Amino acid sequence: MSTISLRLPNSLHNTIRELAKAEQISINQLVTLAIAEKVSALMTEEYLEARAQKGNRKKFEAAMAKVAKTKPAEYDRL
Repeated sequence: MSTISLRLPNSLHNTIRELAKAEQISINQLVTLAIAEKVSALMTEEYLEARAQKGNRKKFEAAMAKVAKTKPAEYDRL
């Protein structure tokens, strides 16, 4: 494990303290979870962008042409 020294505005520190207390976890756990969530989101965005670059419109349209042209059930409509 690594240690990091972090300077936070008092207001943010207070908010983090209250959130950690409400979740019944330590501030360290809360900050670690928050960082993990952000890293995951950023990595997912990069992954999806890379996949999109490999996309092929003609192949997509060919696949969509195979989908039955039926209306969705009433409970599944927007």
